[in-house]
Amino acid sequence: MVWDDARGCRVFLTGGTGFFGAWLVESFLHVNRRLDLGASLVVLTRDPESALHRLPCIAGQPAVSLRRGDVRELEGHDGAFDYAIHAATESSHQQHAGDNRHMLETIVEGTRRVLAFARESGVRRFLLTSSGAVYGRQPPDVALLPEDFEGGPRSWDPTSAYAEGKRAAETLCAIEADQGGMSTRAARCFAFVGPHIPLGAHFAIGNFIRDALLGGPIRIGGDGTAVRSYLYMADLAIWLWTLALSPNASGVYNVGSEAGVSILDLARIVTGVCAPGAPIELATPRRDGAQPHRYLPCTTRAQRELGLQQRISLNEAIVRTIDWLRQSPTH
Repeated sequence: MVWDDARGCRVFLTGGTGFFGAWLVESFLHVNRRLDLGASLVVLTRDPESALHRLPCIAGQPAVSLRRGDVRELEGHDGAFDYAIHAATESSHQQHAGDNRHMLETIVEGTRRVLAFARESGVRRFLLTSSGAVYGRQPPDVALLPEDFEGGPRSWDPTSAYAEGKRAAETLCAIEADQGGMSTRAARCFAFVGPHIPLGAHFAIGNFIRDALLGGPIRIGGDGTAVRSYLYMADLAIWLWTLALSPNASGVYNVGSEAGVSILDLARIVTGVCAPGAPIELATPRRDGAQPHRYLPCTTRAQRELGLQQRISLNEAIVRTIDWLRQSPTH
């Protein structure tokens, strides 16, 4: 069990109040308590007061503490750490949506600063949450994107700032590992669903769930033919903690589900669970002969080397997410 090596450890986490971060914090608290690890987690946040509101689970929990700061300006020391997880990044639904220069600079400079902080803090293992966006557009003849796929985003496209930032962040991690000391690894994350998912942002499944909870219609931004896959957030937490803690992990790993579903079928599943009979609206009609855009990972490496697997089906993931949203006082 990877947690055996985490007894009494200290973990540094950035992005702790985001979609991924909330699950990492909550799962850490659960495992730390259940296994009596005696571990501690320090979460970097620009606004500790908002973080407490976002994560009420940490109130009164001595195992989790908040450190005020910004990844782009991270300096100084906060004692020694054993592990670091860099999950902070800008994305299109956040404050600087559309500011591609800010996006790129935040990802690259933030990663550089966090790596330096981790090095100076004695971190043994460093995990970067990267993205499947680094592969660029998936060719129609590639069923699942492997880690050694040699495609990439369009460098002369300003909207590639997020993908190019993640590529540069991975390179910084590779340089750090090559220079010795810290073991670095990156999780190339695809698409996910679960409690804490932003509604009304750039997540299609979150928008569908929002529309269904309101009774419909379910609005699809395109023609519904694009193919995606979704991993439940509890599975994601298991994958990320395994990548962060395992002494056997190195390099890059795809993180996600291999079970593809068209966006139209995804909307139908959400409707069936939450709003039977609600209409589904397409923004554009399907073009005859057009190849659907696919975005699906090959996860053979994570399965083979680390024993990771998808445990929760898409249908069950959607049911659990909707149940949580209905019971959550903040939604």
